[in-house]
Amino acid sequence: MAEIRGKIFGIAGPTVIATGMTGAKMNTVCLVGNDGLLGEIIRIRGDRATLQVYEETGGLTAGEDVVTYGKPLNVVLGPGLLTNIYDGIQRPLYQIRATGTDFMERGIKVATLDMEKVWQFSPLKKKGDEVEPGTILGTVPETERITHKVMVPPGIRGKIKDIKSSTASGKEPLCVLEDGTEIGLYQEWPVRRSRPFKEKLPPETPFITGQRVFDTLLPVAEGGTAIVPGGFGTGKTVVEQTIAKFSRSDIVIYVGCGERGNEMTDMLTEFPKLKDPDTGLPLNLRTVIIVNTSNMPVAAREASIFTGVTIAEYFRDMGYRVSLLADSISRWAEALREISSRLEEMPGEEGFPPYLATSLGSFYERSGKVRCLGDDGRIGSITIISAVSPPGGDFSEPVTQSALRFAGALWALDPDLAYRRHFPAVNWQTSFSLYYSELADWFDREVSPEMIKFRTRLFKLLQRQNELKEIIQIIGIEALQEGDRLTLEVANMAREVFLKQSAYSETDAFNSYEKQFRMLNVIFAFLDNAEAALKRGVYIETLIDSPLRTEVLKLQNYTNEGFAPRAEELIEKIEGEFGTIEEK
Repeated sequence: MAEIRGKIFGIAGPTVIATGMTGAKMNTVCLVGNDGLLGEIIRIRGDRATLQVYEETGGLTAGEDVVTYGKPLNVVLGPGLLTNIYDGIQRPLYQIRATGTDFMERGIKVATLDMEKVWQFSPLKKKGDEVEPGTILGTVPETERITHKVMVPPGIRGKIKDIKSSTASGKEPLCVLEDGTEIGLYQEWPVRRSRPFKEKLPPETPFITGQRVFDTLLPVAEGGTAIVPGGFGTGKTVVEQTIAKFSRSDIVIYVGCGERGNEMTDMLTEFPKLKDPDTGLPLNLRTVIIVNTSNMPVAAREASIFTGVTIAEYFRDMGYRVSLLADSISRWAEALREISSRLEEMPGEEGFPPYLATSLGSFYERSGKVRCLGDDGRIGSITIISAVSPPGGDFSEPVTQSALRFAGALWALDPDLAYRRHFPAVNWQTSFSLYYSELADWFDREVSPEMIKFRTRLFKLLQRQNELKEIIQIIGIEALQEGDRLTLEVANMAREVFLKQSAYSETDAFNSYEKQFRMLNVIFAFLDNAEAALKRGVYIETLIDSPLRTEVLKLQNYTNEGFAPRAEELIEKIEGEFGTIEEK
């Protein structure tokens, strides 16, 4: 498309109206003003185009030039993404700071990836081979943890005429096809268009977080979506950072969307120090961080989640399991609302635009487990877990309700639990998972046929505890039957031992499914044997005051590797002691 040059007609916050834009297209990038600020066309009326500008618009004046070349907002994809930190439109923050400033100047232009850097390239194809979209041409050792797979971009196919065999950089073609098509080490992709794949697969395997309340009670499937709504101080960010550290995913994309600057500073300071629990290597070797704090331009905040999910799709296409953590969707929606108000659109509920749910859907629908393009049948996935910050903790507000339309799991955080120092502060009564029926075969095959029964039984135990609490408020705990007192005591044990989990404990931060199953086995062995002793006439106080109760409460202190023999030993002790206690 040829260059189109217009003039600034009006400015309203992050939006700019330009005239003389006849022939311009929607969602194409513009350079705005004398400083060349980056913007995107979001409305066209005649020869007037309305742009959202991704940088601070202070200082712009009417009459300055607006130039577009018809290109959409793209991200650059290739080696060097991992370990990097970007803003919402993929400007590299490390490289910007290296220019000598701690603050981004307006119109600053820094290359997203280093095109000069030479990478060691190992070809997997040779001259004369036929290639198609998604075919892996070769590999680059991007980090000690991740091997970057250089793929044929979508829409390109043919026979290889020449391919490099040792080193490569972004300055020269990596591969040339017989029709003259050149394929480089890097490729670009529009952020608002999902990358293609061959087939979407059903959600049959769980996304393992290592957190008991999520994995056992409220699992999300690999390639699924979960939302984490909660009021201030309930631990949304800690949940996402814990999942980033311990989840069984190959690549982590973390999008800090509109969060407080001091909170993101802590995260950026601590994250590079974290170690991968599997390899002991720095966690950021498999991480891309996108930061757009609350004081940054709102238009870039609106684009940030799409930048993140496009990068996630790129690694998914290599066959990796990717987790995308967005914190928080509410701040993204606030940016959408502000831009909508500048456009003078008809507001919907609480001022959000009527297309809020549609825009959210265009983000969440890019999750999934897929068979990737290419000739090797590889499978990749994107699991999206997004925090929601409803004002006042009101889950009936529009953003939470819109996100619920697309979420397969709801992990609702409760301020009462948080104030009691119960973390993760997940309210198991209001939370849900729609994936459990699809995952039932996996649990039966990979964990135990008893796992689903234990989960159902735990839910019933917790529900009965809530019923008994209401009764206690009326008649007092002393008036309860002994069986109900035992139920109440074991439910409290389950909450303390199983549902409560420290993200900072070396032994408890990540739990394998085997440990989770065996923990439930021990808890219900205590309940079953105690109930049998009650029926024989044993005092309830004798059972509650048993030293075995204390041992059960210490189950969190054992590692995954040493847990199985300890659990079996404890069950034997419970069966032995409770089976021999004398009657009243």
